[in-house]
Amino acid sequence: MTSSEASNGKWHRKTKTRQQESKSDQAKSHENMQEDLVEWEKYMKKVKGKVLEQVQDHLRDILDKALTESIEPPAHLKSALNGKTTTKESSRSQRKDDGKVFLERASLLDDLFEISHIRTIYHMFIAVLLIFCLSTLAVDYIDQGRLVLEFDLLFYAFGKLGTVTWAWLAMFIYTLVVPYFILEFWGSLYHKFPSKLGLTLGAGLIFTTIQTCVLGLFPIYTVVHHQLPPASRFIVILEQIRFLMKTYSFIRETAPVILKNTPKEGENPRFPTFSSYLYFLFCPTLIYREFYPRNRQIRWKYVAVTLGKIFGCLFYGYFILVRLCIPVFRPETNQPFSKRTMVLAVFHSILPGIMLLLLCFFAFLHCWLNLFGELLRFADRMFYKDWWNSTSFANYYRTWNVVVHDWLYYYGYRDFLWLSNRRFRAAAMLSVFIVSAVVHEYALAMGFGFFYPVMFCLFAVFGVAFNFTMTDKRQSPVFNVIMWACLFLGQGVQVCLYCQEWYAQIHCPPAGDIKER
Repeated sequence: MTSSEASNGKWHRKTKTRQQESKSDQAKSHENMQEDLVEWEKYMKKVKGKVLEQVQDHLRDILDKALTESIEPPAHLKSALNGKTTTKESSRSQRKDDGKVFLERASLLDDLFEISHIRTIYHMFIAVLLIFCLSTLAVDYIDQGRLVLEFDLLFYAFGKLGTVTWAWLAMFIYTLVVPYFILEFWGSLYHKFPSKLGLTLGAGLIFTTIQTCVLGLFPIYTVVHHQLPPASRFIVILEQIRFLMKTYSFIRETAPVILKNTPKEGENPRFPTFSSYLYFLFCPTLIYREFYPRNRQIRWKYVAVTLGKIFGCLFYGYFILVRLCIPVFRPETNQPFSKRTMVLAVFHSILPGIMLLLLCFFAFLHCWLNLFGELLRFADRMFYKDWWNSTSFANYYRTWNVVVHDWLYYYGYRDFLWLSNRRFRAAAMLSVFIVSAVVHEYALAMGFGFFYPVMFCLFAVFGVAFNFTMTDKRQSPVFNVIMWACLFLGQGVQVCLYCQEWYAQIHCPPAGDIKER
């Protein structure tokens, strides 16, 4: 072997060695890349977990803040008002004595809609509304050969708005003038009059008589005599109930202050300003205060968007009735009544029933009340709480409509306990349920034009039973499922029975007409 061959062999061996080393380096780099990729995936999972935890913590903080603020005010505010720090027991007793505390806080849905996951559910409901519009256009085009989008049901339901307007103005002017000046007249003479009891009984008798005639009988006469359509009926009757509750709250909150504060000689008793009472008649609360927390400015964009949502809810309700209710309960051919048709009608009514429930909640308790709250710069927007998370019907009744619940709690439940020296809590709760059930049934009876106590039976019988059986001790998610199942079934029963009775009133003649024929 020559020296040249030996050098060539060494060169080839070095080349192979280098190639092997390069291959091993590539394999190692590939393994390192895979390890880096695995580490990166682990890191991304950790980041994703942290983001989800932050979102959950943010949502939990919103709910905790809403619930804690609705129960009692912050401790530092109490100490600032009282001039001293208080214990938990004294703060609770003070809260019960002072009544409801108004705080600056937003509505729960406004906070939740800041989260994209919750806002997607809202977008889904908008998509369903668009589908309803498209289906209506498609059916009308197939049946009539042209695009027809009529809203005859809405025009019928809100007919005779002129009558509704002057009836509302009459109730409003009475509520604005008479209760205020009668109470002012009584308060100015109470500490000077020799017979305080006679003055109080006389003023109370006069006020009760006028109140019964104007806010009691006049709306009923207007609704019945002028044969108002359903939506117009509900406007008059609900405003009647609202004015009655507002008037009671004003007197209930003002009269004790006049009784306790005896004016000095030569001074007139302190009385709420007329502007504060006027503001109370429009602000979205039923508890009177001379001062409320106020926002600095009106968000006009928020007002426009909220007003658009209200009109959208009206059209939403129209499409639900036209597409899901009327075709079922107004068939072209009369079907014989049987258990099967009844059961099928109830279950068919569950979907439109629960949609109407959610629609009424969103349209009135969120949009309508927030609209007036924004226009009046009313800062306390806790009109409802997270009722959808309730695991008991007791919590559902407290959180569904906070505005009405506060009125019933402070002027019904708590006053009943005060009169009975806190001995009959069950009777106090039962009386509140009965009053609420009667008022709900009265509104429905006057609105529909017939007495059919489905709401009263469900509210006063099943509602009371569920309230005492499904208490706040039930914290399992299973009870939330049970609560929603009961809501679904209850709404289906109400929509089914009220729709059937509506068409029975139209197509079935009364017994007197049959005998005459």
